[in-house]
Amino acid sequence: MRGFSVLLLIFGFLFAESVPDLVSKLDGLAKKLEKTDSVWLQKYKNFEDYGKISLEIAKIQNSLKKLDANSLEANSLKHSLQTLQHQEKLLESYKSNPFKGLIEKPAIANVPNINNPLAIVTGLSFVKAMRAKLATLEQHQKSLAQIISTIHERLKILQELQELEPSKWQAPLYAEKTKQIEFESARNLLKANLDAYKKDMDETTQNLKAQIKDQIFKLLYVLLVVCASVVLAWMLKHLSHKYLYNDERAYTINKAINFINVNVVVLIFLFAYLENVSYLFTMLGFVGAGFAIAMRDLFMSVLGWLTIILKGSVHVGDRVKVSKDGSVYVGDVLDISMLYITLFEAVTLTTYLKNNGRAGRIVFVPNNCIFNGLLTNYSHLGLKTIWDSVEFFLTFDSNHERAVQIATQIATKYSKEYSQTTATQLSKMRAKYALRSIETDPKVFLMAEKEGMRLYVSYLTNAYSTLSLQSTISTAIVQAFLKTNDIFLSQALKEVQTKQIDMD
Repeated sequence: MRGFSVLLLIFGFLFAESVPDLVSKLDGLAKKLEKTDSVWLQKYKNFEDYGKISLEIAKIQNSLKKLDANSLEANSLKHSLQTLQHQEKLLESYKSNPFKGLIEKPAIANVPNINNPLAIVTGLSFVKAMRAKLATLEQHQKSLAQIISTIHERLKILQELQELEPSKWQAPLYAEKTKQIEFESARNLLKANLDAYKKDMDETTQNLKAQIKDQIFKLLYVLLVVCASVVLAWMLKHLSHKYLYNDERAYTINKAINFINVNVVVLIFLFAYLENVSYLFTMLGFVGAGFAIAMRDLFMSVLGWLTIILKGSVHVGDRVKVSKDGSVYVGDVLDISMLYITLFEAVTLTTYLKNNGRAGRIVFVPNNCIFNGLLTNYSHLGLKTIWDSVEFFLTFDSNHERAVQIATQIATKYSKEYSQTTATQLSKMRAKYALRSIETDPKVFLMAEKEGMRLYVSYLTNAYSTLSLQSTISTAIVQAFLKTNDIFLSQALKEVQTKQIDMD
C-alpha cells in the first residue's frame, strides 16, 4: 500500500507540471497563428463565424416557437434574429469552400497574337502578368504550408491534453481536426491547380516567345532594307551636291530624293506588315509622322494652303501684310497656290520705313507663314478701310482747343466717305465676329511732351491708298494752322520712335 501511494503522488506531481506547460505551448502556437495575419486564417474564421451564426439562428428560431409572439422576450429574440440573419447574409459566400478564391486556377484568356513589332510589348506584359499570378499562388501555397505545420503541432499538444483531461479537451481537439481537414483539403486542391497552371503558363509562354523571336528577326530584316534605302538616298544627294553647281537645282533634286526615299520606306513597312490589317492605321500614322518630319516645310505649306482655302481668311486681290524673321512686306495677293502666296509689293508707308523705298517686287510667301509668322489682311470680308494717323507738335502757348477743332473738321471732311463705308461693313461683320461697338468718326488727342503738345489725329482711309489721303490731310492741317495767329508748330521737334501701326 505504501508503494502504491508513492506512485500516486509521483503521478500527481507529473500531472500538475505537464498540463500548464502544454497549455502554455498551445497558447504560444495560437499567438503564432494570429501574428501570421494570413488570408487563409481570415477566410477560415469567416467560415467558422458563419457556422456559429447559423447555429445561433437555429436556436433562436426554436426558442421563438415556444414563446408567446407578443412577449418581451420574444421581441428581443426577434431583434437578435434579424441582426444575426443580416450577418449571415454578409458571410454567405463562406457557407461552403471558404478558400475558393485562393485555390482556383487562374484563367489564361485573351492571349495576344504577336504579329507585328508593336505587339511585342503586349506579349512581354502578358508573360509578366502570368508570372505575377504564379508568384501569388506560390506565396499562398507557402503560407498555407506554414499554417498546416502549426496546426499539426497544436494537434499533438491537444492529443496529449485530451489523454490527461479527456472531458475538457475533447471539443477543442475535434475543432482542430476539422480545421486540419479543411486546410489539408485546400492544400491538395491548390497543389493540383498550381501544377496545371504551370503547365498552361509554360505552354503559353513558349508560344509567345516563339512569336516574339520571329517578329524581332523580321524587324531586323526590314530595318536592314530601310537602312539600305536611306544610305542610297544619302549617296544620291552627295553626288548631286558634288556634280551640280546650281544650288536651286540641287535643292530641288534633294527634295525629290527625300520624297522618294520616304515613300520607299513607307512601302517597305506596308509590304512587310500589310497582312496585319488591324494595325494598318497605326503603321500609317507612324509613316505619316516620318513624312511630316522629312518634308516639314512642304507639308506645313500644304497644310497652310488647306487652312487658307477652307477658312477663307485670304483671297486673291486682298491687300495683306506679311511679317517674318524681321522682314515686312505689304502688297496685293496675285495668286494662292498649294505652296506659296504670290504678292505684288505696293508703295506704302512700310516701303518708306522698312524697305528703303523699294517696292514693285513679286514676293513669294510660303503658306506656312500663317503658322510661324504674322499675316495681316487689310481687306478681310470686304472691309477695305483701315485707321491711319498723322501727328504734329504744338508749342505750350498755342490755342490747343482751336487746334483740335481744326484738325477734327479737316479729318472729318476728307474721311467722311470712308467712315460711312466702314460703319456699313462693320455692321455686316457682326454676324461673324463679336463687335462691341462701331465708331468710325475721326479721333483727335492731345498729349503733353517735353518740347510741346503732341496732336494726334486718327481717321479712316482706303487700305489701298493710305499715303494719298495722309498727304492731303497733313497739308490741309498745316496750312490751316499757319493761317491762324495763336497756333504754333514746335520748332524743336522731338525725335520720337515712329510707331509701327498699320498706315498702309
